[in-house]
Amino acid sequence: MITFTVWKSGHQHRGFLSEGHAEYAEEGADIVCAAVSALTLNAVNSIEAFTDDPFQAEQAEDGGYLKVTFPEPLSAKASLLMDSLVFGIQNIETEYGNDYITLLFREV
Repeated sequence: MITFTVWKSGHQHRGFLSEGHAEYAEEGADIVCAAVSALTLNAVNSIEAFTDDPFQAEQAEDGGYLKVTFPEPLSAKASLLMDSLVFGIQNIETEYGNDYITLLFREV
């Protein structure tokens, strides 16, 4: 199962952690893992390309782990990109259920 944790301070995103594998299907055919990977990588790449917001990222070589933290409050653009990421993850959780992905929010 994928556990997707979003860290917030009030209404401000402070980072996220995506860890685990959905195990919806065998490797290479797992659409839940592919969707989460596409959303998270697109969000990080978009924040890097379209904003000046600094962030730190850690990922596992074999996949299944991506941690992104924001040391400063996010700009409006980066905040919108994070809202879009969370919206996409919520939709995956609604569509496929908690057997494959769980979205958590943590106040920091």
